[in-house]
Amino acid sequence: MSEEEIIDKNQEVPAEDHIPLQEPKKEWRLRINYSMLVQNMPRILFLAALALIYIANSHLAEKKIRRINQLSKEIKELKWEYINVKSELMFKSKMSEVSKSVEQLGLKQLNSPPRKIVLKNETEKND
Repeated sequence: MSEEEIIDKNQEVPAEDHIPLQEPKKEWRLRINYSMLVQNMPRILFLAALALIYIANSHLAEKKIRRINQLSKEIKELKWEYINVKSELMFKSKMSEVSKSVEQLGLKQLNSPPRKIVLKNETEKND
């Protein structure tokens, strides 16, 4: 053997040292234990409370959206009713329509213009 081979053999590490030591894989169930749960209980409760608040907030938002849609439909209906009543009032307040409706009561439209009646006070009568 040459000197190089002897030096290489002396410097080589046994094969057992080259293999990295592998830890046996633990199942996830083994990683969660009672002490870990107790330590993290405040965080778990906080996250659960946040989840409940988030769910309640979504329900309230949906409820308000439904209410807004309902009110907007009601406003549209009332607006149409207002316009309808207003147009009926305009039609019925015409002179011809008023005269037709009061004819049944015995009232008739004037043919001559109205006259002004002036009353004299007692002091004016003496003068």
